[in-house]
Amino acid sequence: MQVPPFSLGEQIQELGGALDDAVLTVLRSGQYIGGPTIAAFEAAFAEACSVPHAVGCNSGTDSLVLALRGLGIGPGDEVITASFSFFATAEAISAVGATPVFVDVDPASYLIDLDLIEAAITPATRALLPVHLFGRPVDMERIGAIAARHGLKVVEDCAQATGARWANRPVGSWGDAGCFSFFPTKNLGAAGDGGAVVCRDGALAQRVRELAVHGMPRRYLHTDLGYNSRLDALQAAVLAVKLPHLSRWLESRRAIASRYLSQLAGLPGVALPAAGPEGHSWNQFVLRVPACPIGAPACGARGEAPCDPAANTDAFGLPQGRCRDWLKQQLQEAGVSTIIYYPIPIHRQPAYAALGYGPGSLPVTERLCAEVLSLPIFPELSQAQQQRVVEALGQLLARPGDAAAPSSLPDRASCAV
Repeated sequence: MQVPPFSLGEQIQELGGALDDAVLTVLRSGQYIGGPTIAAFEAAFAEACSVPHAVGCNSGTDSLVLALRGLGIGPGDEVITASFSFFATAEAISAVGATPVFVDVDPASYLIDLDLIEAAITPATRALLPVHLFGRPVDMERIGAIAARHGLKVVEDCAQATGARWANRPVGSWGDAGCFSFFPTKNLGAAGDGGAVVCRDGALAQRVRELAVHGMPRRYLHTDLGYNSRLDALQAAVLAVKLPHLSRWLESRRAIASRYLSQLAGLPGVALPAAGPEGHSWNQFVLRVPACPIGAPACGARGEAPCDPAANTDAFGLPQGRCRDWLKQQLQEAGVSTIIYYPIPIHRQPAYAALGYGPGSLPVTERLCAEVLSLPIFPELSQAQQQRVVEALGQLLARPGDAAAPSSLPDRASCAV
């Protein structure tokens, strides 16, 4: 049995008739840019996020750029965020001319360490950009309190967390702006790229809308330099069909995550993610491989040549992920596909070398990049497929005579490089 890390075909089969009708309606209308299809989806998505305004755009990356620009953040400003994220989180900050300031993450949640934020604030700091990574929401009450104490804006990166909630309130509704991605593998995925900015401030929504269409408040009047970043009607039609099913899909993700946590508990050699708050949307199920099984080739304990790290090399000044890469390779041979999110942290990427973050500057982040491995999780993952994943891990790790490894995450001290 082959188990993919994600699959898009099942949703197409389930919703095929409705999707066909929605797409054909748009095609026959001849209105592909702007119009009622987009407006209807924006209204529905705003309601789902418990905010009055949603502005569609062409990607999650652009949603961050538009929100930052809309809030007036630019050259000379600093924005505090996490390095353990997809590159676009920081790239958007740089794209508006501001400077990302990276803070280490908490080893249990993988999220920005709230205890470290205030030490990173300087007179140039203008905003906090928390990332709801893998679908787990950041403590937005604490983020809001820090921002209020220092007069900062808050932009939520919700790209992986559509439908997640903190304190029973949707992510995206806590900050000055919430930024979403509709990349096909996200919780709510389009048939291509797409994104949205949500907010409570009507003036900000209008500013974002103008920036997304070449800085135009009205046709052929350009009051600012903007972007070509519109959500097209075909993507809006697909998203509108899928949105009513989001809650059901999230419940499926939570059930899959719960089974993983139960069935993998106590398995030597891996550290499971913390269950997290009730509102976790589980876009990814990311465990850690902090040590190799006894005798695994990655350790060279039986004389075999250690496998080469797939991505983490000394060139980046990072810990080598030999154990994780060995397990990934073995799972692949067993028919289970996994993904590494993310092998190189943003602060160690060559594009950010000029910022001067050296090896060990964010030790927890760097250790995570050498250890994390994402197991298959998507709403349609069958119990038989999930059982195959569990069995494959058990066969590889739970060998007679192996020393027990903790099933909970190690503390911060054990993550030091």
